[in-house]
Amino acid sequence: MAKPQLPAPIFHDPKHHIKIYSGDCLEILAAVPEGCVDLIFADPPYFLSNDGITCHAGRMVSVNKGDWDRSRGPDFNHEFNRAWLAACQRVLKPNGTIWVSGTSHVIHSVGFAMQQLGFKLLNDISWVKPNPPPNLSCRYFTHATETIIWAAKSKKGRHTFHYKLMKEQAGGKQMKSVWEILPPDREEKRFGNQPTQKPVALLERILLASSNPGDLVLDPFMGSGTTAVAALRLSRCMVAIDSESASIDLTLARVCTELVVVQINIDLPEIDLDLYPGSVDRSSNTGTWAMGTAASGKMIRRERNYYFVGMHRREVIFSVAASTMEDAWQKFRASPEAGTEILFVIKVETEIYLAQ
Repeated sequence: MAKPQLPAPIFHDPKHHIKIYSGDCLEILAAVPEGCVDLIFADPPYFLSNDGITCHAGRMVSVNKGDWDRSRGPDFNHEFNRAWLAACQRVLKPNGTIWVSGTSHVIHSVGFAMQQLGFKLLNDISWVKPNPPPNLSCRYFTHATETIIWAAKSKKGRHTFHYKLMKEQAGGKQMKSVWEILPPDREEKRFGNQPTQKPVALLERILLASSNPGDLVLDPFMGSGTTAVAALRLSRCMVAIDSESASIDLTLARVCTELVVVQINIDLPEIDLDLYPGSVDRSSNTGTWAMGTAASGKMIRRERNYYFVGMHRREVIFSVAASTMEDAWQKFRASPEAGTEILFVIKVETEIYLAQ
């Protein structure tokens, strides 16, 4: 049989070694070379989409997340967990580890599948949510935790664990397996609301505890892209996979915003006033606008500029004033920089008003 080939990633940043793939994780994992991944974080389907209800922001909402999260029975669900875990085990390095998050609906199947496949269970972390949604039926305890299983590829592996760093973060004491970390806040969800989104702080702790800068991290169920954001911030390489277009769009928005803020802010145009130096007597000017007074503004200038950021030269390599994106691309292709690969195009609109 021919060896499966990786499809072209829908996003590739060669400078930070980030690749995002669209498709079924089992098909894509089959094409990933064996033994190349240092750490895997997986947030698989919880099989919770059973037409029930829950509470979100004080309102009763459906628990249904999509067909991908619908249970097909315990036997089918468990075989699915075995399949993707086996695929992850194949691509892990001998000393690599995997972290899997889940609620009681799925995590016991994950743990059993790990035992069947020969993983070495290292820890089960209880992630405590300080402000969980209430239980509307009043027939159960409020669900306030998720379990995260940490496991090594095999019992022979010598896994990475930065004990001293974790002890420092725990105030000089051994860090316990109960982690109280707030869910994602409004800032983390500003690009969209993904129902199973994990906080960046949770993924940063996981990556800091069990990987090193430059390590390759893989997330087979990318979701909102939190693993990719944490990997970018902590200088880890990243491969992320998801089959849902909404998840891919959300991840691209988050990752690209991180890249733009970090790499390009110093390249934005400066605003300078009084361009011609010299003595200008303004003492007799009685038409100035005092702060706090009502004033109308007359627009005296409007412009739209496009900044082309290079794929490898991570800087603005071409800028142009243009009325549309298509016009900007035409001018770029006619420029001396036309042969340069582009990662981003940033549109900046400026309006200047005369306050009088």
